[in-house]
Amino acid sequence: MKDLWSQPIEKLAPAIRAGEISPVALTEACLDRIATTDDRLLSFIHVSTTALDAARAAEREIAAGHWRGPLHGIPVGVKDNYLTADMPTTVGSQAPGLAFPMRDAAAVARLRAAGAVPIGKTRTHEFAWGNVTPPVRNPWDLARVPSGSSGGSGAAVAAGLCVAGLGSDTGGSIRMPAAACGVVGLKGTFGRVSRDGVVPHSWSLDHAGPLTRTVTDTALMMQVLSGYDPADPACQDQPVPDFAKSLGRPVKGLTIGVCRNHFFDGLQDDVAAATETAIDDLAKAGAKVVEFRIPLLEFGLGAIFAIELSSSTAYHDASLRAGRVADFTPDVRTLVEMGRLVTGADYLKAEQYRMALMDEFRKVFAKVDVVVGPTTPITAWKRGEWTVQVAGQPESVLAASWRFTYPYNLTGLPAISVPCGFDRDGLPIGLQIAARPFDEPMVLRVAHAYERRHDWKDRLPVALPAAVPPVPE
Repeated sequence: MKDLWSQPIEKLAPAIRAGEISPVALTEACLDRIATTDDRLLSFIHVSTTALDAARAAEREIAAGHWRGPLHGIPVGVKDNYLTADMPTTVGSQAPGLAFPMRDAAAVARLRAAGAVPIGKTRTHEFAWGNVTPPVRNPWDLARVPSGSSGGSGAAVAAGLCVAGLGSDTGGSIRMPAAACGVVGLKGTFGRVSRDGVVPHSWSLDHAGPLTRTVTDTALMMQVLSGYDPADPACQDQPVPDFAKSLGRPVKGLTIGVCRNHFFDGLQDDVAAATETAIDDLAKAGAKVVEFRIPLLEFGLGAIFAIELSSSTAYHDASLRAGRVADFTPDVRTLVEMGRLVTGADYLKAEQYRMALMDEFRKVFAKVDVVVGPTTPITAWKRGEWTVQVAGQPESVLAASWRFTYPYNLTGLPAISVPCGFDRDGLPIGLQIAARPFDEPMVLRVAHAYERRHDWKDRLPVALPAAVPPVPE
């Protein structure tokens, strides 16, 4: 199999089980890819010194007939806000006085138990706050950002530095990098995947989940990551379905919901065109398309900011009192300090809004199977650029990039981003698909049916330039 680092789990796993591919050779291929490429991408903050030992152990087990499943011997990048027993955790911060336990987060422990090989820690925007993930570059264009805050995992998976990655998603931080980097990213239902051992950002908004190359790979990762964990009070004791069983099923007879307000306001032209084409593709495949509106979405940004700001500031209270926040990067320091301005009344109103929005979506999902729209209104923007032109108007990249993702954090609904084309500059565009609580199989079914109609999943940014262009951070 040519270029092992470029292959998805769905192709690698059967070959590994059959002894046709060695987990050691695969891990070496990814480590070589990191060595020759990551000096330009800067997607990893730490590369494991024990990955080859884990790969050798996997190879011995498989040869002895003890195959643990499709992730056995698969190199996975771990976002740097997940605790790991054998690698340091920094959460992207260089502030003094911070220390995190050397233990495995629940998701990492599940991956190890499934035989996966944690190959390193991928960079995150400091404390998983922002949407840029400096200094990581987008592998499709090194002058652009990979989005964030899971930009390290998004860039690493897209460029073949690891076969899959872990991310976290508070307002879109799995799906935004997935869209910007041309990979698949799933935020499961709130409570589907344990967040134990993930450094908190916002307790009621944080989700843990995978970034992968294909929808099938996402299903395989979710099979391992999902399940009840009493160590996370928000984790729900829900049955874990066989996610792979939903793949390959047609969309004929399903009802696709399209929310014409909010999710289609202020789009770049190429994003709008690609999304409309994707919706038309699903209709041609036999799905019924129903349009609707949720006027309440207009007020969502204020609500999520009130909840996220106050939650983050509460987590950082000790650092605020100790003066450590002064050593945070300026954008994160500003956001952490802003949380002090959120009043109790502000927070309660935001939570009231949240319940009202959840009720609106309950009404929608009584009539449709999934809601489909663009993941983000813009493609990857240039590093150092803080405003972009959207529909002829200047808009903050912070406000624009998560406009379409944060509603599903407020509601806790499962949502995936799957590639749906490229813009005129050759940058990936993401299609977002959401469903009812704990109906990830429906999300995966529709995403897989759409994905297999195109070759987006097979396109890799392999022709990285030899030198990094000098652009500001």
